[in-house]
Amino acid sequence: MRASQRRPHAVNASAADSSPASSPASWPVSTRLQALRQRMADKGWQAVLIPSSDPHLSEYLPDRWQGRVWLSGFTGSSGTLLVSATQAAVFTDSRYWEQAEVELAGSGVDLVKLDGPAVPAYVQWLAAQAGVAAPATLAIDGTVMGLAQTQLLQDALKIKGWQLHTSEDVLDGIWPDRPALPAAAVFEHAQPYAATPRADKLAALRQAMKDKGATHHWIATLDDLAWVLNLRGADVEYNPVFLGHALIGLDDAALFVAEGKIDTALQARLSVDGVAVRPYNQALSAMKALPDGSTLLIDPKRITWGLREAVPAGVKLIEAINPTTLAKSRKIPEEAGFIREAMERDGAAMCTFYAWLEQALGHEHISELTIDERLSAERAKQPGYVSLSFPTIAGFNANGAQPHYRATAESHAMISTPQGLCEEGLLLIDSGAQYVGGTTDITRVWPIGTPSAAQKRDYTL
Repeated sequence: MRASQRRPHAVNASAADSSPASSPASWPVSTRLQALRQRMADKGWQAVLIPSSDPHLSEYLPDRWQGRVWLSGFTGSSGTLLVSATQAAVFTDSRYWEQAEVELAGSGVDLVKLDGPAVPAYVQWLAAQAGVAAPATLAIDGTVMGLAQTQLLQDALKIKGWQLHTSEDVLDGIWPDRPALPAAAVFEHAQPYAATPRADKLAALRQAMKDKGATHHWIATLDDLAWVLNLRGADVEYNPVFLGHALIGLDDAALFVAEGKIDTALQARLSVDGVAVRPYNQALSAMKALPDGSTLLIDPKRITWGLREAVPAGVKLIEAINPTTLAKSRKIPEEAGFIREAMERDGAAMCTFYAWLEQALGHEHISELTIDERLSAERAKQPGYVSLSFPTIAGFNANGAQPHYRATAESHAMISTPQGLCEEGLLLIDSGAQYVGGTTDITRVWPIGTPSAAQKRDYTL
């Protein structure tokens, strides 16, 4: 999976537009923030924090949990929105500063440039809010906040006299057209690519649980879930995963997934391996129903605060890395072969593309958008192709120096025309694809014409 790649979002209301609109999708940022502030006033909250996260702590988010994007207009994949009665700010790191400055302009949302740990920056901003005196309340949705980060935030807030409210979805009632849960079907990762049967993976996981003294184990991270159950989905753009939780016992297992996503035939095959399918919205209740005297293994970096809070007092906790996280990194020879096959197919697609590019330069209209279109089309011709693994970055000269650059129809560089090269320099292409047997991600820089001495020096360094 691609690390920290910017992901475009359907909601893109103009930040500077302050005229009223009847459709929630066209509300300006100021109207959306006003709705949130009214909810804050009704609840007695002095501030609200909205992270880029979901109940599975995913990097790529289904639209339902793109609340930070909807409220602020900032579409970068990493960032946190803090809102008080009078101010709002997006906190993000240097990869997104230029993008955030453009997207937040005129919105009434400030940019706070993170150049260190995030929690101290949040607390400093909250302490500076005018008219807010301790004790004050910061509300966050605990079901989408990581356990470790929430604990850090809670401890830091206590020093300032603030308290944390984590038991409600802060977006309830203010996002009228909020997207529903994804409805794409879950399907089986089949032979020969599922080289290790599901039953064998579950048996190995249960042995790891026994070694640690655990009777139960909770899996919330989507990659771990897809791996251990040999299942795949299409709930998150560019990633073959599905939304779900799993509660693994020593003799049985429950998979919590939205109704209708797993057909009867697949349910029967899961049942053979001792996996019962239950509704997604029953996951929290199942955690609360764990019997006294049981011992639950959780990974504090891969579980939310809300799930941890649901663990009954009579249940003993063991905190350790998910056994599946380590197990899926150890490839058997067959799996390694499938990965090599995916790289070979991807390489063949790229070679075909580059052969076209060399022939077409200076003879055809070629832009950064053309690069994306032609390379994606070559990959799609390959056997076993599923999708891109992230949006293609094609950046010519200065655009290639921008972190997470994305060419658009409104703003992109031309590279050549039938009359010749538009400019000489360097073309960055960062791209990849999902294949049935593996995932690719490859970056190359190509000289267009003759690079300058400075470009050669800087690239070498």
